[in-house]
Amino acid sequence: MNTRFPVILLLSVLFSITGRTQPAFEVVVKGKGDPVFLFPGFGCTSAVFDNVTEELSKTHELHLFTFAGFGNVPPVALPWLATVKDQVIQYIKEKKLIKPTLAGHSLGGTLALWLAASDTGKFKQIIVIDGLPATAALMIPGYRGEPLPFDNPQSRSMLAMDATAFEGMIAQQVKFMCKNPDGQKIIASMMKESDRKTYVYGYIEMLNLDLRKEISKIKAPVVILAATMPDQQTAEKTYKSQFENLKGIKIRFAPQSAHFIMYDQPEWFLKNLSESIK
Repeated sequence: MNTRFPVILLLSVLFSITGRTQPAFEVVVKGKGDPVFLFPGFGCTSAVFDNVTEELSKTHELHLFTFAGFGNVPPVALPWLATVKDQVIQYIKEKKLIKPTLAGHSLGGTLALWLAASDTGKFKQIIVIDGLPATAALMIPGYRGEPLPFDNPQSRSMLAMDATAFEGMIAQQVKFMCKNPDGQKIIASMMKESDRKTYVYGYIEMLNLDLRKEISKIKAPVVILAATMPDQQTAEKTYKSQFENLKGIKIRFAPQSAHFIMYDQPEWFLKNLSESIK
């Protein structure tokens, strides 16, 4: 640790809001400087940013989020994602934070876009780490924005899985999202601790969020750190299609990286995240 920074604020806060029975996230605050929110992806905790927090906290005040239902944070009632969003806005007000930067991976990036489109002028900049305004459009052939039902055969099957089957399913999914074997183990370990209903229904909430038109309202600068698997040409086509209504975005492509860039290209990730925040 750099001795020029002898005092690093490390504060674990379980955020509560008047009128709500349960907080929608846990926040760890580290460092001093302009505020930067780090939102993890679906099923993950703030630990996905462990390899960048020490360096970034030397110059910025990091607010590291773990959302309800993941890690050790108790679940909240549906709607899960909308509750997270509302409480993030309240968190900013109560902490009296001025124009934080929002940086989010995957779902966290989508949340950052949603916040910036809903509360224009409130944020300094948005950094999306391999996230999209409409995840369903990437995953569902012929998707046109129709909402997916919460009660469906796949959801019922996942809810009924025992722990062994659930962990096996996660292990298979993670292999496609991360190339680094050590990273795969870390991700799977986080995801298997998820509250099952949050994992099943929260994912549907994410898929039902289509921001492709809403992002046109965003005023803050937007930088995208994008994975390139299976190939950069496909990635470029996806981002061009999804962000056609938001002009002036800057995209940096991580070479030979799957979805979890922080594990597949850790040095590239730290360098480009640091430069984007500065």
